[in-house]
Amino acid sequence: MTVIQTATVLIVEDTPSERELISHYLQEEGYSVIHAMTAQEGLEKAIASQPDVIVTDVVMPGMSGFELCRSLKRSPETEKVPVVICSSKDQAIDRLWGMRQGADAYITKPFDREELLKVIKSVL
Repeated sequence: MTVIQTATVLIVEDTPSERELISHYLQEEGYSVIHAMTAQEGLEKAIASQPDVIVTDVVMPGMSGFELCRSLKRSPETEKVPVVICSSKDQAIDRLWGMRQGADAYITKPFDREELLKVIKSVL
């Protein structure tokens, strides 16, 4: 039996297949999902829609996920929204840098459904 979630998740991911996979896992679990394809779009949607959690990639054109995280944590409208970095960058320095930018959690690709859901639940 699936528990119905009421949280809204903003996914900031420029790769369509990754974005759809994350969306699928979250929607299956009952989360409401909003998409952004760039960090700038993610920042604008985060301020406008006030999601409960934000999942962002790191490597994107223009602004990186690290820069997005820093901007979100410095903005009064979004400073308390948990940010989960979901990246293929899996070095210890990447994780450290992500946490220094204000990320609440960091998971690496490839990830599985259970890992993603566990991390989302842990930051809510």
